[in-house]
Amino acid sequence: MAIKDEIAAFAEEFRDIRRDIHAHPETAFEEFRTADIVAEKLESFGLPIHRGLAKTGVVATLAVGNSNRAIGLRADMDALDILEENTFDHVSVNAGKMHACGHDGHTAMLLGAAKYLTDTRNFNGTVHFIFQPAEENVAGGRVMVEDGLFEKFPVEAVYGMHNAPGIPIGHFGMQAGPAMASADMFFIEITGKGSHGAHPHQGLDPIVTGAEIVMALQRIVARTLNPIDTGVVTVTQFHAGRTMNVIPETAEIKGTCRALKRDVQDRIEARMEEIVAGICAAHGLTHSIRYERRYPVLINTEEETSKAAQAAIAVAGAENVNTQLPPTMGSEDFAWMLQDNPGSYIRVGNGEGEDGGCVVHNPNYDFNDDAFVYGASYWATLVEQELGS
Repeated sequence: MAIKDEIAAFAEEFRDIRRDIHAHPETAFEEFRTADIVAEKLESFGLPIHRGLAKTGVVATLAVGNSNRAIGLRADMDALDILEENTFDHVSVNAGKMHACGHDGHTAMLLGAAKYLTDTRNFNGTVHFIFQPAEENVAGGRVMVEDGLFEKFPVEAVYGMHNAPGIPIGHFGMQAGPAMASADMFFIEITGKGSHGAHPHQGLDPIVTGAEIVMALQRIVARTLNPIDTGVVTVTQFHAGRTMNVIPETAEIKGTCRALKRDVQDRIEARMEEIVAGICAAHGLTHSIRYERRYPVLINTEEETSKAAQAAIAVAGAENVNTQLPPTMGSEDFAWMLQDNPGSYIRVGNGEGEDGGCVVHNPNYDFNDDAFVYGASYWATLVEQELGS
């Protein structure tokens, strides 16, 4: 087991790059400054780059030797709409925006691997370094694929990685098969008849009907799905009315659904339609539903996950690599890239307790710079292993 000494030697340089990106967070499809930093750094390594996929995406290519084999390595670049509460020197200067998920660290790790691989060239084949915008909420990975990512840069496999608070520094986790859930969003509008709050019998109340719908939706998982399947239906918003003595005409219900199987997605969507239609009909109201399937289930292929495990073990040792990491109901748009190619998406430890910081998507989160050498060494080892001379 060994991290790459060359990567450890320049870790401080990439820590500074990571902290600069952290201090200047940019959200979906607005990662212009970040993309400029990434492109300039890659060009300084002597790599040809392509810009513009999904608006702000950057792809660099390193070809060594005469093999026609190629793999892709992907990092995300975008931040979140969160007001940062940290007080360190590299705190966000863009109010209301924050790198609360560690994409700044992912970008730095892949840049570090690109430098090492460009310097050493200890493989035979082609590596495409994919820097993706807009992972959060709007599926920039899907947009890159639709824009022709894998037509322009064909690969035999594609790999991704995310930091994981709660997993110790120097440890990795992964699993073959379904690893992260689908992410569907629903938007329900109920239309009744407004009336005075003192005379509810003169109207058709969308609030009472909406409340009944909210409670019924919670029974989809408990009473519709097979108990051995996994699903989530969560209502996150309920909007109705503007004043306290008027029953409004309309109400809106919004939320998210998650699943680890496509047929579970199908059953949740169908049952939601039945429930909303039935309750509204029973009370004389009308309705509309918009159900959006934003992120598919992320499914790691067996062979590529085994290869990822071998590379992680080479870096961290078998005792520090968990190949049976439980799936999570969180989602990831890397799933769109895995729909077009075999591949694997793994976790690198961000530290435990105070060293690991808090969970992602939290205003006090920060990427742990000690993880850089492990993540970058994993990328480098994976390439040397899979495209060995």
